[in-house]
Amino acid sequence: MDISANFAYLEQQFPYAAESASFAERHVYGDPRASCFHARHALERLVMRVYKVDKTLIRPQTATLDNYLKEPAFRDLVPNAVWQKAEYIRKAGNVAVHGKHQPTPETALNVVRELSHVCYWAGRTYLKHGAEHLKGWAYDESLIPKMDLQTPISIKELEAIQAKLDASEKARAEAESELETLREQIAKNKAENKAVPETHNWNEAETRKRIIDLNLRRAGWLLDQKQDTEYEVTGMPNRRGIGYVDYVLWGDDGKPLALVEAKKTTVDPEVGQQQAKLYADCLEAMHGQRPIIFYTNGYKTRLWDDLHYPPRTVAGFYKKEELTSLIVRRSQRKSLDVTQVKDQIAGRYYQKRAIGSIAEQFTQSRRKALLVMATGTGKTRTAIALTDVLQRAGWVKRTLFLADRVSLVNQACNAFKAHLPESSPVNLVTEKDKTGRVYVCTYPTMMGLIDEMKGNETSFGVGHFDLIIIDEAHRSVYKKYGEIFNYFDSLLVGLTATPREEVDKNTYNLFDLTQGEPTDAYELDTAVNDGFLVPPRVQQVDLRFPREGIVYDSLSDEEKEEWESLDWGDNVEPGTLPDRVNASAINNWLFNRDTVDKGLQHLMEHGHKVDGGDRLAKTIIFARNHEHAKFMVIIP
Repeated sequence: MDISANFAYLEQQFPYAAESASFAERHVYGDPRASCFHARHALERLVMRVYKVDKTLIRPQTATLDNYLKEPAFRDLVPNAVWQKAEYIRKAGNVAVHGKHQPTPETALNVVRELSHVCYWAGRTYLKHGAEHLKGWAYDESLIPKMDLQTPISIKELEAIQAKLDASEKARAEAESELETLREQIAKNKAENKAVPETHNWNEAETRKRIIDLNLRRAGWLLDQKQDTEYEVTGMPNRRGIGYVDYVLWGDDGKPLALVEAKKTTVDPEVGQQQAKLYADCLEAMHGQRPIIFYTNGYKTRLWDDLHYPPRTVAGFYKKEELTSLIVRRSQRKSLDVTQVKDQIAGRYYQKRAIGSIAEQFTQSRRKALLVMATGTGKTRTAIALTDVLQRAGWVKRTLFLADRVSLVNQACNAFKAHLPESSPVNLVTEKDKTGRVYVCTYPTMMGLIDEMKGNETSFGVGHFDLIIIDEAHRSVYKKYGEIFNYFDSLLVGLTATPREEVDKNTYNLFDLTQGEPTDAYELDTAVNDGFLVPPRVQQVDLRFPREGIVYDSLSDEEKEEWESLDWGDNVEPGTLPDRVNASAINNWLFNRDTVDKGLQHLMEHGHKVDGGDRLAKTIIFARNHEHAKFMVIIP
């Protein structure tokens, strides 16, 4: 296909992005869905190429466009206006492919316009003398074909194209020899850019409106009624006593659930806080219900439920059902009482104390808490009892319990089913379409579900969960999946068995706590003194190979034959196999199933027994490596 003149400057450095962008431009009027799809694909190719040529960027572990855009180094590199345009293109592309309704030509045109601006930034930054070469550049809309005679493409066909494009991208190897030259040029470009002022018109007011409208529609707000936008209110403190609310989100009963005050992209949304409050006062006086307040500049959105909490930053807008729950909760939620904890779930004193500490935090309008509890003291049961108390008091409707391994998810789901069956626990790893009041999931699965669409709406809205519980919160795993906690606007509780002084600073920062000061702690020494746990008794499993190494001459004939059949790598010449492997090499590498089996056999033979020696007592095995047990500490 011929490259459009609008994107021809990209052809040498970003050829695949130029190709997809040209497809997007060609289909604007004839097939808007395909246009949005190709625009998103052009953005993906563009961003991936930027990561290849810019040595200041490190590609994320999970190679999705969302992760590429949200990598901190990339966000720091890209001007905020450009980044927001990229997010708009990504979301619009997702809606086009997964949504039920065909996008309009106007939507496709807006997407292509914003794509041209992102491409302009890339060209200015990464092309040789880009700032000078693109001086005075403007996107020429007259080059867009007014009609595409091809039959509009179906969603199924688009998905097939996506798969084909992904496969071809993997197969396409770009010459690494040219990258270093390009990287050197980039450094010069960045210096040149500072000398050439940015005069391009970004049309920020329109972009703001597009971004806000798109995010509202992703939350299910169609904005198709006259009263949805520019709604006139009376009682404003001005000469006429009249004002116009940018957006009002209405409930099924005709009362306002929320209002949205929109500011220009160049203005901090905080500027609109007081005006939004005045609008809320007017809407409350006119309709008898105080709405939730949102104020935004399209790039940053703040939520203010001023009857309960101070303003906070959120990832987007609540769905109608979620806003309705917030409004209802104002009048129906009860005070949190630790005496309401069910003894059959968590009857120990420290478990009730922990729940009371969290309740105190939440009552003081703090939304995060961290519990440090020794292994074996009932963290999960404490979390279940907390969920039960919050649900019965009307503070929480839906809870999300996150763990980093499927086995822990299954274990937690079974515990909720055993102790709180009325919450209808759902294991999101295996049960995608079921509904309940408690959901249990791994981090990667939840990351995938955040962007999932049902029709034109996201499957899980920003306010879908009222409480998120993080198991093993001391681990660094959640850092990689921090977008989960940026996306969902919920109460947050972390659980960890790591001693408080060993929990890293980042974990305390996540929960807005001072280093070493969790919300509540019940640690090993206290649990031992209370008689709930016993002191650890360590047994060293002594295995010959890890202690002495392996000597070829000491092996049996069968073992020597296996030795000689092993693949020793390209550095070992044929006929010159090593005659020994020392102990340090084994401890660093050669741990096999037999080593683990021998360690477990030692446990079965010498571990602590109960029932007259017929059954192994409850035991914890600590392994330095989860797959290959380098050593074991056995605690009966």
